Parts: sequence; C-alpha cells; structure tokens
Amino acid sequence: MKKVLAFDVYGTLIDTHGVIEELSSQVGDQARVFSQRWRDRQLEYAFRRGLMGAYADFAQCTREALEYVDRAMGTRLSDHAKDHLMETYTTLPAFPDAADAVARIADSRQVRCVAFSNGSRQAVSKLLEGAGILKHFDDIVSVEEVRRFKPDPAVYAHLRARVEAAANDTWLVSCNPFDVIGAKHAGLHAAWLRRSAEAPFDPWGDEPDLTVSDLDELLDRLS
Repeated sequence: MKKVLAFDVYGTLIDTHGVIEELSSQVGDQARVFSQRWRDRQLEYAFRRGLMGAYADFAQCTREALEYVDRAMGTRLSDHAKDHLMETYTTLPAFPDAADAVARIADSRQVRCVAFSNGSRQAVSKLLEGAGILKHFDDIVSVEEVRRFKPDPAVYAHLRARVEAAANDTWLVSCNPFDVIGAKHAGLHAAWLRRSAEAPFDPWGDEPDLTVSDLDELLDRLS
C-alpha cells in the first residue's frame, strides 16, 4: 500500500500573508502586523470553538477574527473593505515552492497526496485550483466532515478513515506546530515545514519525524 502524504493548506501550501498587499491599501504600514494578528486570532477562534463544541465554518472564524483585529487596532475598515479582504482570502497565492514540489511528489507515484485542512472542501478546492495545484491531489479531506478543528484527535482519525491507511503509513506535512503535535499524538508520522528560521517548535516533547525548510527539501528527504 502506498504511503499517504496529507498536506495542510493554510500556511503550508498557501501563503496566508498573501493578503498583505491588499491590506496595505487599507491600513498602510500596519498591514504586516494586521495580517499576523488576523491569522493568530483566526486560529484562536477555531481552537475556542473546538473546545466549546461550537463548530462554525472556518470562513466564519476568519471573518470574526478580521472584525476583532479591526476593532483592536482601531483601523475602522468599512464593511465593503472587509468583504473585499474576505474575498481576497479565498484566492490567496501558493508559496513559490509549492507547485513544483507537489507536482514532483505526485508524479513519483510512490505516495498518495491529499489536502487536509480546517477550511471547507469548497474553499480549499478554490484555493488550490487558483494556485494551479489542485490536479496533483487525490482528494481533499476537510474537518467540516466531522465538525471539529485540528488538533482534535477525531480529525486525524477521520483523515485515516478517508484515505483508508494505517497510522504508520500516513504522514502529515504542516508548517503549524500544533498540527504536527496533534498528528503525532494521534499516532501519525509528521513533517514540520519550518518556513521561518526563527520559528520555534512547541516544547511538548512530541517532536516531528522530519523538519524541513521548504517542500523541495521534503522531497529530497522522503526520497
């Protein structure tokens, strides 16, 4: 049986800070800080909803996070500006290494590639299609199917059920330490894509099986 590589999407394949250019036209030199706070709050809201058992579509978490950061930073964006930013979020760009590396991994026929995301299947499909890499994935596995969020163990169990693979044959690839730790806790293998050299890994003792700086290095290491 082929091994399965399950790629996280937001932050791993797709650059969530690809919204900075649009933000610059709205908030000027606060754009980078705004983008980071938006992303952090988006994840926090997903975590909170997971703990509460109050699932909502990831896009709703994203919109609520946008509203919060706008209030917190006093940027006073109009509803039209917020709607435009949310639309921009549905067409974020892929990282420069994503298209070539994913294509090479998929073409090797040694593994099955799936996208595995907190985002809805529809949102992820649109992102990957826009980035030109949807064709390289055998499937999209979304948390919406179990109405939980990563790193809930039920999400990783759902991934295994969908791909019909043993834990030992299933690898998560993610830039998010919480995702890597969640996968390891659920018995999967995990590769941490450390896109920033300054990024620390959470000191929980659940270390990734592989740590790579980009997807090209991942391909080399897996080979």
